[in-house]
Amino acid sequence: MRSVSIKELLTGKKLLQEVTVNGWVRTFRSNRFIALNDGSCLSNIQCVVDFEKFEENILKQINTGAALKISGTLVESQGKGQNVEIQVNDIFVHGGADPETYPIQPKKHSLEFLREKAHLRVRTNTFSAVMRVRAALAFAIHEYFRNNGFYYFHSPIITGSDAEGAGEMFRVTTLDAKNPPLTEDGEVDHKEDFFGKETNLTVSGQLEAEAYAMALGKVYTFGPTFRAENSNTSRHLAEFWMIEPEMAFYDLDANMDLAEDFIKNVLSYVLENCKEDLVFLEKRLLDEEKTKPQAERSEMPLIEKLKFITENNFKRVTYTEAIEILRNSKPNKKKKFQYPINEWGADLQSEHERYLVEKHFKCPVILFDYPAKIKAFYMRLNEDGKTVRAMDILFPGIGEIVGGSQREERLDVLKEKMAALQIPEEELWWYLDLRKFGTAVHSGFGLGFERLVLFATGMGNIRDVIPFPRTPQNAEF
Repeated sequence: MRSVSIKELLTGKKLLQEVTVNGWVRTFRSNRFIALNDGSCLSNIQCVVDFEKFEENILKQINTGAALKISGTLVESQGKGQNVEIQVNDIFVHGGADPETYPIQPKKHSLEFLREKAHLRVRTNTFSAVMRVRAALAFAIHEYFRNNGFYYFHSPIITGSDAEGAGEMFRVTTLDAKNPPLTEDGEVDHKEDFFGKETNLTVSGQLEAEAYAMALGKVYTFGPTFRAENSNTSRHLAEFWMIEPEMAFYDLDANMDLAEDFIKNVLSYVLENCKEDLVFLEKRLLDEEKTKPQAERSEMPLIEKLKFITENNFKRVTYTEAIEILRNSKPNKKKKFQYPINEWGADLQSEHERYLVEKHFKCPVILFDYPAKIKAFYMRLNEDGKTVRAMDILFPGIGEIVGGSQREERLDVLKEKMAALQIPEEELWWYLDLRKFGTAVHSGFGLGFERLVLFATGMGNIRDVIPFPRTPQNAEF
């Protein structure tokens, strides 16, 4: 008999039919009631066992964590909390789980403890819900771009350039670490390396995506990126996934239009298709926030926060306007900001971004036209010579979630900016070629996928929204 998913049983109409399910035991009570979960949904299905029908050695193997195949009759449930249950006729134990050593017991575990058991934590309600939402978001992203004429582009993971100019990159090499070849000057001779030059793991697929956008029109990357930043905050990972669309013939306004529509669309998809998981995650978040001081609690429940994004138009504000608002704000005047705003040109922090969204405008905000000195070299310089056509999208509770810009399409201006930042032209000769041969206005943005999942699930630490987090001193799994 074909095995069916628990989700299918709970949402279908198979009463009084013989069914077969496979899954893992969440609980086994009174040698009679098995709560089985197969990951297809948050809910378990109750399987009612007549223990007189089964040998004792079978029942002894049914412990929390054991993998079972159960066949029986689907009937209307007599108990509370579920509509249907299975009257068990047959049990096959795929694999047992020693109750003395199995770590994911049916009790509350701290998130810190579960990070140490990352290979098993997805068997908890919290992490199974988070990972289903993550999968739904990934699907919605691909669907959105496909429906809007984009081509999925696979940017290289190994690169010889630093797109962001941050310098915090992981090296890729086959040279002997203890005895590398040296030049006459005593430096490591990278010409002897596998690629004949110094290479790293990428921090962004943007530059390569620009090349393909200038032929295919609209492309997007969605892949792993890496940053060797020695940071242990709740917002940083060494390995993370980035979504980076690039569009030929798009100016900054068109870029902002696309980014807003994109975010609203993918979050709407999750609201529509992950209702059970979102309700559970919202309750988890409310319970967690009861333990926090009032000042640190979120002003909106999770689902309301998602609807806050999907149902509100994003307010568009120049950086210059934002600085004036922040400079004259009560928190700034009363020195409540950790980083006071004193003058134009300051690099905004999360506390400033959240103030604009949560207190001042009370809606999502897009800031644009930033000072050139605090933004990347590839962003288009405005006519004032001081600002660039950059934009950031700010969300409640998280601050910046999207960063993008209209790219600098003028060869002479791009060369001047690279020279000022001491970026060698020979390192990015191919990028400059894009400005020599058929250059045009073009734009794009980047969205850190884990930050989006963090926002959509209400989790407080980015390590809890990626299957196996990579952070300083941690690559265990």
